Order: sequence, then structure tokens, then C-alpha cells
Amino acid sequence: DYSNIPTYLVRRLAREHVTVSLSGDGGDELFGGYNRHIWIDSLWKKLQRVPRFTRRAAAGAVLGVSPEGWDRLYRAASPLVPKSLRMVDPGYKLHKLAGVMAARNPVELYHGLVSEWKQPQKALLQHESAESPLLQSPIWEHMDDTTAAIMYLDLVTYLPDDILTKVDRASMAVSLESRVPVLDHRVIELAWKLPLHLKISDGTGKQVLRNVLYRHVPRELIERPKQGFTVPVGLWMRGPLREWAEDLLNPAALDRQEVFNSDVIRELWRTHLSGKRNYDSLLWPVLMFQAWRHTL
Repeated sequence: DYSNIPTYLVRRLAREHVTVSLSGDGGDELFGGYNRHIWIDSLWKKLQRVPRFTRRAAAGAVLGVSPEGWDRLYRAASPLVPKSLRMVDPGYKLHKLAGVMAARNPVELYHGLVSEWKQPQKALLQHESAESPLLQSPIWEHMDDTTAAIMYLDLVTYLPDDILTKVDRASMAVSLESRVPVLDHRVIELAWKLPLHLKISDGTGKQVLRNVLYRHVPRELIERPKQGFTVPVGLWMRGPLREWAEDLLNPAALDRQEVFNSDVIRELWRTHLSGKRNYDSLLWPVLMFQAWRHTL
């Protein structure tokens, strides 16, 4: 997760003043803070009304324009877009939506939204399917509400395997202790007892947390589109990081590790460099693996 770069920088700044910090991680998973929590029900209902072949054709049209191209179109049209509908990184989000347009059920829809590599086996010389609660049907069968199901799955997969790992490593790298009060077991128990409408209402997540915050902070400071904690790695890979990435992704380096299908990785890399598509989220994990292997 390349958001560990800004996470590390923020931790390093904090460490200049304190030795212990508080993190708000867990709030999104417990109180419906991600866009997928807010929109997945209505999105699935809309997708169901359109034949799959039509959805696949629409996805192809969206993917035919690069994320940067969509961003430019959005900036040109932004004066006409209502403030409530404005978004950050529209090109990236459109491409992500295109990737799930052909989903056959809510499980596939969710899996497509949270997975960067849709078919990771294509990039590997040897592969074996891992057991993952993301695709275990009993979880979905026992959850009456799709939104509640994906909030639970985010809580037991994305949160511990990505977010908390990232924050802990970035904090420990600068000798900063990071605590997560939202994940106190009493807060978790309370959150799961609350009805969904207290978490998500009128297209807004974390509603009950917002109501508490409104008592202390002016609304205009917090009522804005959700913005990810990310950096322009895709542009860096075409610019200042290009030589470093090329060294790690050259066919000899890839073949030497006997892990990746070098033809698949090289094709992604060529397409990314051309600017036609932004494959930073697919290539970055490969680069991190390669860089790690080079240290052994």
C-alpha cells in the first residue's frame, strides 16, 4: 500500500513532538465511512437492471480513456457539477467502477471493488488459491444486509491486513507508539449494536460520529469529499522512479526470482509508461516484492 509513504512522513513529523499518538483507524469500518459502504446497495440494484453484455461494453468504453484523460474532462466540466456530486480522483474511480460493471452478484461486486489484481494467477508462474473470508459464501448467507456484510469483511481483512499493519510499521520506523482508541472492544460492541441508519443516512457515512463532532467542530471544516491518503506513485514511476522501477522489472530480474510471469508484468509496465492506463496499483506490489528480494 503506497499510502505508507505519506503515513511514514506524518509519523516522522509527529515524533519530533510526542512519543505516543492516537489514530482514528477503524472508524470507517465500524461506522460506514467508505464509499463502497454507502453506494454498494444502490449500485448493485442499478447494475442488475442492465444486461451483462451491455455493462461489459460500457466498461470497455470507460477503460478506453486513461484516468488522467477522465480527470481532464472532469476538470473542464467541474463548474457544471453540483457541489454535492464533486469528487476527488474521478478517473481512478471511474476505472474502478468499470472493473466491476460485469459483476454477477454482490460478492463479485465487493471483491472487485477491494481487489487490485482481479486475476493474480495470471501474473504468477505458480499459484494456489488462498482461503479468504472475502469469498466465503457462509458469511454472505448469514448477513441479511449487504452493507453490513462488507463492513464486517473490511473489519476482519482490510483493517488488520493493510491499514493497521501500515500504521504500525510506519510508526515503529520512527519509534512512535500509535494507539487506536476506536478499536476498544467496547466501542466495537456498541458500533455493531447500532442500526445501520445511524451510521449511513442521506448518502453520508459515519453519521453518528459526525453528530458528536458537530458539537465541537464547525461543519464547514469537515463537510467535504472523502480524500484518500495517497501520493502520485503512477506519475513518479513514469518520471523520477522510472530507472529504479525498470531495473526491478527488467525480464532478467523477474525471471531470476522465478515468481512472476515476466511477459505479463512487462506488458503492464509498457502500457503504464505509455500513459494509456495507470497500473501503479498493480505494479507497486511487484516492485516492493522485487526490492525486498534484492535485499536478501
